[in-house]
This record gives sequence, C-alpha cells and structure tokens, in this order.
Amino acid sequence: MYYKFSGFTQKLTGSAPATAYSPQGLRPGVPAESPTMIFASPTKVVGEAGPTVEYMGSNRVPDFQRIFQTADGVPVHLKRGVPDRLLYRTTMALTMGGALYCLVALYIAAQPSNK
Repeated sequence: MYYKFSGFTQKLTGSAPATAYSPQGLRPGVPAESPTMIFASPTKVVGEAGPTVEYMGSNRVPDFQRIFQTADGVPVHLKRGVPDRLLYRTTMALTMGGALYCLVALYIAAQPSNK
C-alpha cells in the first residue's frame, strides 16, 4: 500500500505508486534553461562562434606564481614586502593585546567583591 500526504485533509491517504513517488510541489530535477554565469562573466556566450572567451580582468596568476615561488628564504606570508609586514605586525599586536585583555579580565573576575 502506498501513502501520500493530503493537503486538503492534512492526513496520509492511500494512493497509487506513481502519485506516491512524485509528491506535490516538487519539480523535475532537470532545469528548463541553463543558469546564468555569476563569476567571471564572459563577453561572449560559450556556444557562439569563436573559440576564445574574453574576461573582464587580466590574469595575474603567473605574476603571483613568480613572486611566491622564488627561493629567497622569506616566508610566504611576507613575500610581498612592506604591506605584508605591516599586516603581520598589526595582527600580532592585536593578538597580544587581546590575550593581555583576557588575562586582565580573568584577574578582575577572580577578585572577590567587597560587600
């Protein structure tokens, strides 16, 4: 016996196997049309004439590979110079300040109240 939920009576009712396996409100798994591209939208649709697809920005990956793969003994997180050092030192200062603040807050919380 097959059952399906009846929206009218809000109960399970007996049904045929075909209706039990295709519930109400569900659509077929294949979309009717292909979804639009979200990232890196090409200027031409892929199916149009011409094998090349041009994107809006330039490809900077080879430049970054050249910078990050050089064997100069500098850690990867500091390879780009002054901006990386500034970000690293700021992050370390905030981390140390946060840890110190937590220790002070724990010390204050551990003191008994004077009533």
